[in-house]
Amino acid sequence: MFLIMGIIWLSMKIVSGSSSLMLSTRLSEVTGFQMVHREIKRFPDGECYVRIHENLDNQEVILIQNTHPDWNIIEYLLLVDAIRQYNVKRLITVVPYFGYGRQDKRFNEGEPISAKIMAEHLSENVDKIITINLHNSEIIKWFKTEAIEIKAEIELAKYFEKFKPDLIISPDKGSIERAKFISGILGIPFHSFQKRRIDSERVEIETGDIDVKNKTVAIVDDVISTGGTIATAAALLKSKGASKVIVGCVHGLFVGNALQKMQMNVDILFSTDTVENEKSLVTVSHLISEYLK
Repeated sequence: MFLIMGIIWLSMKIVSGSSSLMLSTRLSEVTGFQMVHREIKRFPDGECYVRIHENLDNQEVILIQNTHPDWNIIEYLLLVDAIRQYNVKRLITVVPYFGYGRQDKRFNEGEPISAKIMAEHLSENVDKIITINLHNSEIIKWFKTEAIEIKAEIELAKYFEKFKPDLIISPDKGSIERAKFISGILGIPFHSFQKRRIDSERVEIETGDIDVKNKTVAIVDDVISTGGTIATAAALLKSKGASKVIVGCVHGLFVGNALQKMQMNVDILFSTDTVENEKSLVTVSHLISEYLK
């Protein structure tokens, strides 16, 4: 137990999965928690090998690891087992980006509810799970252990504020509350587009009655995957005279050529460090630390 800025912290150890080294390091810097020496590698056939090189008996341990792409799920499960061989006081896992969260119901006969299956299996041998911005907050009920969802919009709002936007845009109905929340913090109006998906990469967007001429416009979303929605929305805003388009998201997956696709009409693009990439300019480490006090 030790004191940081008047706050009493329990001494914890951080085990970083290979997907979350940036976030783990930033959390270590914020809290003072030590990073555990661990080994993670792949055999020639692609199978994962993990090993904890420290005795974790009587320690509180935090494991930070995404469950996207698929191979990170295996790594998560192996790390949980490696940690549990020690007599740890408590194991908290942080899943910054919860993979398979989009399949949260049976859309067609014969389909699994992937989010439910994932939540149940990630809960095994874990005392508590912290995750960031689930695709659907109702997923939290499927975890079989104590689970908390942290919302990262406050950190996005702080970063947007640097650019003094005139308007916040939700690219579809799913991000209306997110845009509304950030607009309230920044004291600016918000607007929502209507989206119709054509296929996995193409969308049609209706902007509605909106005046963006000579304005700095911010687009906020939870996940950017292929970049198709953002690229289309940004192009429409520029065609209507927007002087600058700024885009921020929580989870930046940026699949394939997503970044190249968006760069033509997006002036500034950033994401948090839930999924680590070159645009991870905003950290959620401070939010996580608040839940660990």
